[in-house]
Amino acid sequence: MKIIDSHAHLDHIKNLDQALNNAHKENVSDIVAVSESLSSCQRNLKIYEQFKLPKIHLALGIHPSEASDVEIDPVCSLIKEKVSKLIAVGEIGLDFWYKWVRKDKEKKDEQRRVFKKQLEVAKELNLPVIVHTRGTWKEAFEMVKNLKIESAEFHWYSGPIDVLSLILDAGYFVSTSPSVAFSPQSREAMTYAPIEQTMVETDSPVFFRNKENDSLSFEAQPKDVWQTLKAYADLKGIEEEKALGILNQNARKFFKI
Repeated sequence: MKIIDSHAHLDHIKNLDQALNNAHKENVSDIVAVSESLSSCQRNLKIYEQFKLPKIHLALGIHPSEASDVEIDPVCSLIKEKVSKLIAVGEIGLDFWYKWVRKDKEKKDEQRRVFKKQLEVAKELNLPVIVHTRGTWKEAFEMVKNLKIESAEFHWYSGPIDVLSLILDAGYFVSTSPSVAFSPQSREAMTYAPIEQTMVETDSPVFFRNKENDSLSFEAQPKDVWQTLKAYADLKGIEEEKALGILNQNARKFFKI
């Protein structure tokens, strides 16, 4: 059995050679590499050219934490220039939980401008979008829907069920991470979302802190997508092999890989 990690920040992994070797040995066949900024996009382009196993699929974009009116035009130009290499625009979105954003209207507006421009480019190029949203779930969804984006994935979704219902009704996808083993919010969302609109990921190299049992905390690598699968299948009451087949099919269909 092989598995797809639908979301990883390869350019932030310290020992990338070893992490990719570990992933390949543990039957991770494909990894979707997402970007955060102009420099992140440039690093991921080099990683995409350098490494062949597991197969890396590339997404370029500006993460809301890095939202910049200065960088948005260069990144959009890069997306258009490299479109033949891309499977999505991402990771893009809104996040007002950051301390430097919470009470700063201009920072929030900058995030909105950057997100909107990237959505418009994705629509122009007919590319799916990988959306990050935290504390802004409904607004992010409405921006995606109002621009008539056809293919959107709300990654590591752990927001309210009423917005999740809107996302699913629109035909969009969600994903979950290793947090589905222990996070009440992740577990609630994944209990509600049908497997047919779900993907699994690691968000490597995020550090997953298990508040119930700190000995189970770890810094994720792409190989840990198997942990996501196991916890997800347990939660849904589905055999792992059956869940894997559906989840892999979802990723291949969504990203056209």
